[in-house]
Amino acid sequence: MSAPLRWITAFLDQPAETAADAVTYWEAVTGTRASAPRGDHDEFRTLVPPQGDACLRFQVVPDGPPRVHLDLHVDDLATGVEAAVDAGATVVAEPGTHVVLASPGGMPFCVVPHEGERAVPPPMSWDDRRSALDQVCLDIAPDAYARECVFWAAVTGWELRDEDSPEFMRLRRPDAMPIGILLQRLDEAPADGAVTAHLDFAAGWDGADAEAERHRALGAEELWRSRWWITLRDPYARVYCITRREP
Repeated sequence: MSAPLRWITAFLDQPAETAADAVTYWEAVTGTRASAPRGDHDEFRTLVPPQGDACLRFQVVPDGPPRVHLDLHVDDLATGVEAAVDAGATVVAEPGTHVVLASPGGMPFCVVPHEGERAVPPPMSWDDRRSALDQVCLDIAPDAYARECVFWAAVTGWELRDEDSPEFMRLRRPDAMPIGILLQRLDEAPADGAVTAHLDFAAGWDGADAEAERHRALGAEELWRSRWWITLRDPYARVYCITRREP
């Protein structure tokens, strides 16, 4: 990115009918405190961690399924948008305070002004365990995968690294960034073909099972598990994962 990426935020976009209860759930899951609502329609809230600067926010949307979008924080908004468009993004809306764009595969993201965030939140402690919001995983149709990998490497300026599994590529997160980006190639295209995203929490090899149990006690449903991760769905239809990566 010609305008260096200074911070990254994951946004939980939640339909209005379930938003009030969903934000309470995500406060409990992450150990954060939701800020007072803001925006023209009180649609935005920040999930404030006990330490460090926030990297997770919440947005009430009119309808549709829950989704995740990213905010890319830059010093100069115009330069950041120009770089994203040069990399292949499409401008969707320009509210004034930020610019809404979509990746070539349709993944929504915003370019926003940097407001001084720099302190990466430490992992949260739960009894004798730790967990952390680790990354946003982009779920990509096979025919869009190569293009999305190139696009997100260009727009973030992060190194693209091959993972051990052929369906994953990772953007190497700088130490100064609070969350990373994992790119997952799906076995087949979703119905609308658009790129979507979900959150991944890291809880360690020995802590993931207990962390999943904590989430289930809060109301989550387990959907699937492998050796490396556990897929959950919160009570408000949002799917996410707990992995055995170290927090």
